[in-house]
Amino acid sequence: MDNQTTEQPAQSDPIVETTTDQSQTSVLSGEQTTQNNFQDLIPDEYRGEKSLSNFRDMGDFVKSYLSAQKIVGADKIPVPNKFATEDDWKAVFNKLGAPEKPEDYKYSFKDGEVDKELISSFNQEAHRLGLLPQQAESLIKYYKDMNEGSSIQAEEKATETRLHTENELKREFGPQYTKRLDQAKRLASSTLGSEFLNNTFLQDGSRLGDNIAVVKAFSELADKLSEDEVVKGDTSGYMTAKDLEKEISTLQEEGSPFWDKQHPNHERTVQEVFKLRQLLHNG
Repeated sequence: MDNQTTEQPAQSDPIVETTTDQSQTSVLSGEQTTQNNFQDLIPDEYRGEKSLSNFRDMGDFVKSYLSAQKIVGADKIPVPNKFATEDDWKAVFNKLGAPEKPEDYKYSFKDGEVDKELISSFNQEAHRLGLLPQQAESLIKYYKDMNEGSSIQAEEKATETRLHTENELKREFGPQYTKRLDQAKRLASSTLGSEFLNNTFLQDGSRLGDNIAVVKAFSELADKLSEDEVVKGDTSGYMTAKDLEKEISTLQEEGSPFWDKQHPNHERTVQEVFKLRQLLHNG
């Protein structure tokens, strides 16, 4: 009897240990289930919300909730709907930082770097669109750089075309190149105006005054006119050889600035006489 009583406690130890291990295993399994099945904690009526599908565990949910609470009191700008008026949008732009008046836009350009009329016109449109100051400056800088780049490219192309025209005409005109080119340019300037010739760009990138076909056409016309003793002055229109001689005589009259080195117009008069003599002899 005693021996049997002594052996029973020894047999009960494994039973207790087994029970304890099963209990711990059950607790650990429950914690893992809670962590990995966070979506199961969401009530059925909210489980379909897409905004909740990104939460992996309770920690993520709590962080998001706390972050949302911090911005509850922040200023909010309602987005106007399709029925909003210009004033509604203006109120939004003002809250974002758009200036009250077009002239309130300020830029970092140096004086004279950008045309004032262009800036004023741009400011009007920028204000109408509700551009923020940093947006307006970035946009006008982009436009300025793009315009400068285009101008440089156009100038390079025009220079290249001018050199090509000169080389071609030198081969064609030979020794008379300088004379014929000068006659053509003077005739073209008198007919169309220097500004129009220099500032008009053709499709091939050349200036009108440097286009080989235009130069040759005016050269041929100048040849025909010179046969009738008609030559062209820089600013006086068509003049005959007699007109030139008369103009030279007038400028060289006794007592004129041409003879008085102290006269403020002496140098200009001398240059004018020199220019007219060139026209008379070369024309």
